[in-house]
Amino acid sequence: MARPLFGGALSATIPPSAQDISSELREIPDNQEVFTHRETDQSIIVELLEYQSHVENEDAAKYHFEDVAGSNKASEPGACEVRSVQAIPKAELALQQCASAWLLTGGQLVSKFNEEVKNTVNIHMCLFRLPQFSTDVLVTFNDPVIINPLSSSKGAGGVAGPAAEPWTVQNFQCVLKSLQLLDPGVFSLSGRTQSQLLCKDSFHIKVK
Repeated sequence: MARPLFGGALSATIPPSAQDISSELREIPDNQEVFTHRETDQSIIVELLEYQSHVENEDAAKYHFEDVAGSNKASEPGACEVRSVQAIPKAELALQQCASAWLLTGGQLVSKFNEEVKNTVNIHMCLFRLPQFSTDVLVTFNDPVIINPLSSSKGAGGVAGPAAEPWTVQNFQCVLKSLQLLDPGVFSLSGRTQSQLLCKDSFHIKVK
């Protein structure tokens, strides 16, 4: 079932076992919605960002990935890699207002809470480009695959109740394909700039 985002201005199908920390756990800027898996360190983040007119197509997706790497302190050689970037046909998307959509898959070595040890995180990132609204919509799936034994992320689960299955790339693709715009007025939010935020239950991420 579709879940409202940004006060109902957008909506998307969010996978099961999701905690909306945008409203439940901590203050999150107005241009970001953050969902974490209740038992893993996986997270899905939806961001409304300023349109980056100086980069186009797959280079725009790489630009945002590198920006995230900078906020994760994963810019040094060997700490991040882009594995693939591909266009998503608009026919597969509910967000028909986008001029284009680009799916990037990569990986980063990320420290949590500025710890010395690093965790290996697969990052799946989709960039929806909406130049008519001067906006880039960025949807990111952070999927930890190797957690250092000394990281505070080790054993981060443990929520009481039945075990919840980890999210998959298919869950993420469902988010992307179901994302839709209901109220373009959301893009008139003032004061949107790009800055960084380290979320309590996720490895990254930048916002605003």
